[in-house]
Amino acid sequence: MHYILFYTTADDYMERRGEFRQLHLDMANKAVENGEIVMGGALADPPDRAIIVFKGDSPEIVENFAKNDPYVINGIVTSWEVRPWNVVMEHKK
Repeated sequence: MHYILFYTTADDYMERRGEFRQLHLDMANKAVENGEIVMGGALADPPDRAIIVFKGDSPEIVENFAKNDPYVINGIVTSWEVRPWNVVMEHKK
């Protein structure tokens, strides 16, 4: 099952993210290495949201990621939501 983590970012996200960006990326890269994150990134024009796609058996991994993300903890992400995603097509390598 896939899950999408939707982030809503603070109005000053671009100005404030630098201080916590490496911690956020380290956490995300570890989840990629563990096979939990498939892809992710901030939306552009405007950069008011971000999306991270997870693959796993339960939304708990996604929720734990969000709760421990430095962006969330420090108010750079103002709200988040996890939604299951019923993938009907997926490119397999």
